[in-house]
Amino acid sequence: QVQLVESGGGLAQPGGSLRLSCAASGRTFTYYTMGWFRQAPGKEREFVAAIDSSGTQTKYLDSVKGRFTISRDNAKNTMFLQMNTLKPEDTAVYYCAANRRGTNYRTYQSDFDSWGQGTQVTVSS
Repeated sequence: QVQLVESGGGLAQPGGSLRLSCAASGRTFTYYTMGWFRQAPGKEREFVAAIDSSGTQTKYLDSVKGRFTISRDNAKNTMFLQMNTLKPEDTAVYYCAANRRGTNYRTYQSDFDSWGQGTQVTVSS
């Protein structure tokens, strides 16, 4: 399994931006489809965004469409989540996840084999 480490979380004001990174270990990053999930206090973890193995196909939670952008740099074994126009309801722990089966993006948590430890994103004035 690939090892995943998230970074880039922190405190942002409403309307602000943050960029999350997910660094993956190993030399087979290009074989994995990747995703971002988040869990707000008292809520279930939910899907946020996903990307296929080549980085050409993406999928988003409706509430983040047009504000968040998922991308990956396979040469650097890293995935990103650019978050713009942040809202207080985006406050959550954000997790990156990797799926080894197939090349198309996945959106269900059960599809993912490896998870990072999470990074806190807080949106508040």
